[in-house]
Amino acid sequence: MAKKSVKDRMSNEINAGSMADIAFLLLIFFLVTTTIVEDKGVLVRLPPWSDEPPEVLKFKTRNVYSILVNANNDLLVRGEPKKVEDLKESIKEFIMNPQRREDLAESSVDAIVSLKNDRGTKYETYIEVYNEVKAAYNELQNEQSQARFGKNFEFLTREQKKEIVAVIPMKLSEAEPTAFGEE
Repeated sequence: MAKKSVKDRMSNEINAGSMADIAFLLLIFFLVTTTIVEDKGVLVRLPPWSDEPPEVLKFKTRNVYSILVNANNDLLVRGEPKKVEDLKESIKEFIMNPQRREDLAESSVDAIVSLKNDRGTKYETYIEVYNEVKAAYNELQNEQSQARFGKNFEFLTREQKKEIVAVIPMKLSEAEPTAFGEE
C-alpha cells in the first residue's frame, strides 16, 4: 500500500467541468431577458411606390412656405435668410395667418411647408429644421384642441384628432436634394 503524501491530500482542485455550462446558461438568460432599445428615427409615412411620374400640381405661391437649407447649413425661408430658432413661430404665423395678410397662407388647410436641402447639408441641421416644422404643427394642433375640447391633442379620441387634423393638417413637402453647393 502506497503512502499518500501531504501534497496529494491537500490538492485544492476545483472541478470546473460544469463552469462553461453555467456561463452559457447565464449568457442565454441575460440575452433573453434584456430588451434592446431601437432607434425610431424620423417617423414619416411615405407614399406608395409607383413607376409612373407624379402629376404636377399647381399651388398658389402664397400658400407655400419654402425652406431651403444650403451646404453651409444656412436657411433661406421664402427668399429671406432666417435662423432655425425663429422658424417655429414663423411657420405658425404663416399657417394661421391671424392678420389675414396677402403674403401668408389663405387658410391652414391650404398651407404647405416645402423643405429642400443640399446634399452637403449636415444631418443635424436637417433634423433641427424638421423638428421645428413638426413642433409648429404640434403646437397649432394642441392650441386648436385646447380651444375646442379643453385638453391636449395627445389625449383626444381618434374622432376628435381627425377633426383637429382636418382643420390643421400637416402638409410637408420634401423636395429632392440638390447637388453639393448647387443652390
